[in-house]
Amino acid sequence: MTNRLLRVAVASSGLGHVTRGIEAWASDLGHALHHRGVDVSLWKGAGEALAPLERTISCWNRNSRCTRWLLSLLPRRFFWRVGLGSPYGVEQTTFALNLLGHLRRQRIDILHVQDPQVALITQIARRLGFVRARTILAHGTEEDFDFLRKIDYLQHLAPWHLEQARSAGVWSPAWTAIPNFIDTDVFHPGSAEGLRAELNIPRDAFVVVTAAAIKRNHKRIDYLLDEFSRLLVSRPTLSAVLVVAGGRESETDELIALGQRQLGNRVRFLVRFPRERMPDLYRLADTFVLCSLREMMPIALLEATATGVPCVVHRHPIMEWMAGPGGRTIDMTTPGALAGELLRLSADPRARIHLGGLARAHCLEHFGRDSVVDKILEYYRFVFAHQRGGARAGRSIRVQPRVGAEAGVVPAS
Repeated sequence: MTNRLLRVAVASSGLGHVTRGIEAWASDLGHALHHRGVDVSLWKGAGEALAPLERTISCWNRNSRCTRWLLSLLPRRFFWRVGLGSPYGVEQTTFALNLLGHLRRQRIDILHVQDPQVALITQIARRLGFVRARTILAHGTEEDFDFLRKIDYLQHLAPWHLEQARSAGVWSPAWTAIPNFIDTDVFHPGSAEGLRAELNIPRDAFVVVTAAAIKRNHKRIDYLLDEFSRLLVSRPTLSAVLVVAGGRESETDELIALGQRQLGNRVRFLVRFPRERMPDLYRLADTFVLCSLREMMPIALLEATATGVPCVVHRHPIMEWMAGPGGRTIDMTTPGALAGELLRLSADPRARIHLGGLARAHCLEHFGRDSVVDKILEYYRFVFAHQRGGARAGRSIRVQPRVGAEAGVVPAS
């Protein structure tokens, strides 16, 4: 029997300059694998390397002048097919092309990404024999089935997504379903009095928090502002504050102005709020709200449940599965539905405490870091051995042990 040291890379073109679920996923996964003793590199598209495992890969990021200049020159009708039809596409393509040399020099075995164009380009490079890395796409960007057909190794983030693909006739035995995870030692219940004072929120206020890109489409921040306004109209004496934390989008300033007109001092906008401060933001919340009608598997919802916050979400299989018994699921296409639910929760502190406890227990059971990382490591073993006969030959894949870190071993099947 032989042992094989597995070399893994986790990459995200937006890491270092964008605050989204994809970037949080990449950072969390890279550091979790490092903690487990895996020989892992974390590659980011901007910023400084803040830890020994991090490397910055140069690219034309989505907000750069070079990207805008290139898009102004290229005919969109054709170049979108090769990944150059949008600012994010240019970022992914330039990142992936610069990534190839690093994959080759470091003889990476497994590349794990959520950027779909990066996955496609690196997969093609392997087929051409330029790199040895097998790419896993964690599907968090709502690509259509025609795109997914092209992907060799696909990690659906929920069983529901895998079943939807299978029902549509788009499925491969090399695909899997493994959820995102959350570090429940970082995101846990506690006090956030310092942040409350910083944001000038009264101690008796009912605090509603959302964490999402500040935009209309998909995240529906405009709907949230309208519903919170309905809440205040229905109960004028209620001391309540809405906190909206999220990344900047093209319509963010417009939504901030709208919120301030509608809600005045009852709303706080936190644009690009630092990730390291997010645990305190959730601890500040009496209720967490996510207004999107469809999601792949939002990290923010895991962060809220881990912190023991009751969550109000749309009635969709993914959100219901994630929120579990600590969530309230409603039809957010109905005007007044969210306002009514918030009114009920604001009046029942005991219910909020009970729901928060259920939310954390559900998160610990299903989305805790260690159990999910175990599944990811097992999938790495499968992908590495796939079509090699590795498992049949009795080979095993091991990770590099380090002093002070418990090395995880992925056993041969």
